[in-house]
Amino acid sequence: MTAPTTSPAPDPRRELGAALRRWAAGGAGSIGVVRVLDRHGFGTVESGQLLAGTASGETAGLLYLGALDDSAVPLAGEAAGLPQTRTAHVAESAALQAGLACAGGATLLGHPLPPALAEALGAALDEARPAALVSTIDGAAALVLTGADLEQVHGTLGDGTPGLDAEAAQAARDLLRRGATVTERRTVGDTEILLDLWVPVPSVLVVGSGAIGEALLAQAALLGWAGRTVTELDEARAAVSAFTEADVVVLLDHAPRFDAMLLDGIRRGRGFLGALGSRRTQAARRERLLGAGVTEEELATIHGPVGLDLGARTPAETAVSIVAEVIAARAGRAARALGTSDGKIGG
Repeated sequence: MTAPTTSPAPDPRRELGAALRRWAAGGAGSIGVVRVLDRHGFGTVESGQLLAGTASGETAGLLYLGALDDSAVPLAGEAAGLPQTRTAHVAESAALQAGLACAGGATLLGHPLPPALAEALGAALDEARPAALVSTIDGAAALVLTGADLEQVHGTLGDGTPGLDAEAAQAARDLLRRGATVTERRTVGDTEILLDLWVPVPSVLVVGSGAIGEALLAQAALLGWAGRTVTELDEARAAVSAFTEADVVVLLDHAPRFDAMLLDGIRRGRGFLGALGSRRTQAARRERLLGAGVTEEELATIHGPVGLDLGARTPAETAVSIVAEVIAARAGRAARALGTSDGKIGG
């Protein structure tokens, strides 16, 4: 028996992808894209912010809930013809009205995206597949990577630096292994680049029944993640065989037969594998998996007991602890109190 699924709200990235494809197919010429080069303030905001537009004034996508529209929307049209940067500031009242946590400012990079690259990026976003947009820091050249492993390469950074495209692509693939959407400014060789990586919205597979599973699906829905429950081994193995980097499995059932699903997940090498259970249950599972030929390194890819040590006592609190570990793992962060960290807040 399969429990009902939970469905997230429509992903705005798919709408942006559809627009990019439409413009590319319609002969709109170069398309302008606006990305966040640097920012301060605004509170916690999602990575991978992108606004696109045409010289005729059409736009798609959104930057910071529209708070930067006065600067970003004109820049999208102008950037279709010429790379440029623009600084934007948002006062406290305007930021709060837009739904942001506080005032802030950003340096925006606008640059052209040729139709072939717009089509490739648009198709990946529209079809909920991983995609990356990499450009030189001045926006003079761009590279789009698509595919489950970002193996498809479109365009070139083309500044004459040997191996630059390959190094930039590898940087994006390394980030993909975290399974999280990210915006990152970094130096590759002697070239500074801006890298936006988009990973599809996570899907949570709960294997087993009970109150914790129900609470976990509710928490996933709150985050806009899809989720479903299965109770049969064949269903679980079929789902894991199709896993992407964004997907999550949480094993609640302690029956040894579900070791086969964990073995599948280890060999697949994608997504987040979590298993609930006491120390005793984890130890027994560990011995069975070692006996099946799993290495210590492979065992370390299973998060078990799954969840952060928050002192959770109820199913709802346990669900929060599990989701918190997923978020931390996807972001490549050590989970600790923000007050004790000197890293960047909000991604």
